[in-house]
Amino acid sequence: MTAITIDDFSPLDPYTKSCQQVSGPNAHPRAKLVLDSLMKHLHAFAREVSLTNDEWLAACDLLIRSGKMSDDRRNELILISDVLGLESLVDSIAYEQAASSSAKPNGGVEATQSAILGPFYRTGAPEYQNGSDIVLDHTIKSPSGKPGETCFMHGTITDASTGVPVVGAKIDVWHTGPNGLYEQQDPNQPDFNYRGKFTTDENGYYSLRCLRPTAYPIPYDGGAGDILKLLDRSPMRPAHIHFLIEAKGYRQLVTQIFDSKCEYIGADAVFADKSALTVEFASPSSEQAKKTGVDTEIRYDIRLVADN
Repeated sequence: MTAITIDDFSPLDPYTKSCQQVSGPNAHPRAKLVLDSLMKHLHAFAREVSLTNDEWLAACDLLIRSGKMSDDRRNELILISDVLGLESLVDSIAYEQAASSSAKPNGGVEATQSAILGPFYRTGAPEYQNGSDIVLDHTIKSPSGKPGETCFMHGTITDASTGVPVVGAKIDVWHTGPNGLYEQQDPNQPDFNYRGKFTTDENGYYSLRCLRPTAYPIPYDGGAGDILKLLDRSPMRPAHIHFLIEAKGYRQLVTQIFDSKCEYIGADAVFADKSALTVEFASPSSEQAKKTGVDTEIRYDIRLVADN
């Protein structure tokens, strides 16, 4: 095959096409579609902004540094995609496709909206009985010295199309401490603090104790922080709790719920908050919540999309 160089083409547009045409006959169809489109848009971006060698090298260095600081407890590359709005966009596309494919002519209710996974998800969270507390250390306080507000969270998981309870669904839950740190960011916290996995009962019901979430700044010490500083953007995320839900016969749901009283609603550094996922943490009203002596209560019902 004759070598192709950028010098062989003028103007530059045919150069991009030539880069796409060198794929072999056994190229993976989806990979070729995605990577050809990526080349097209990357080349167009470089031309549009007249990207310099120094800027290109700075971007490469940012990715290298971010890769080195990523591990099974933190993914800086996901965080970079978050502050650029990419993960939220990919999430929205996936939700729209799932909701569209599950639509029934006779109705049903809207499936629970999804939200980004984020960079601090961990596999292997401990499995608890319903009603258990995922807070392993209640002594952790906010920077101003306030303890976290305890919360009783409960609800049912149902089929979005039929309303039938989903029995045996696995619910992975995690959030930060009152100090705004996930446990893998804080050496003083017990392993898997504020994390737990629960299973719905025969009625599709789940329950747990946790904390009312706290707003926090995303880490500023890596590539994502560099981007925020360059753009003079806030690093704050509104107070939220993460969920990852799996059930046989249903599509996996990754989502978050956001405290409606948080001042950062509508100003999420990673563009993930949605009005449909905004909830109110109220005073305890159910007998179950009152028995636990918690400060707040939330009932949050979840509707899953069948895996068609």
